[in-house]
Amino acid sequence: MSEQSLPDDARPEYEDARPEHTEALPEYAERVLEVAELIPPGRVMTYGDVAEWLEEGGPRQVGRVMALYGGGVPWWRVVRADGVLLPGHELRALDRYRAEGTPLKQASRSAEGHVPRLDMKRARWDGGERAEGHT
Repeated sequence: MSEQSLPDDARPEYEDARPEHTEALPEYAERVLEVAELIPPGRVMTYGDVAEWLEEGGPRQVGRVMALYGGGVPWWRVVRADGVLLPGHELRALDRYRAEGTPLKQASRSAEGHVPRLDMKRARWDGGERAEGHT
């Protein structure tokens, strides 16, 4: 994974100025980030959920936007459909999930690092009540 794909708070400190990202965001990226900001604490949406809500793109496009531009939004709330935590950022995300009360499933003893997964049945947000004003 390249440093460019890391969330902003995981990037090395020397990368303060990122000229390739100082211009206006692409419109699709802005829309993806707006959805990420709507997700309530303790809830998550999958990359595919975000694409479906926007009625544009797909999970890979949403993942790319989050990798390039997602450091300024709650990136830990946009997740893989299988509930596996973002590789390389598991502990940082896990701290946030625990602080927000996001439902988790305990890892099995055979799971690498014993890192829990998200409980997708309980944590997944469909855009419900707060999404009514979404255009």
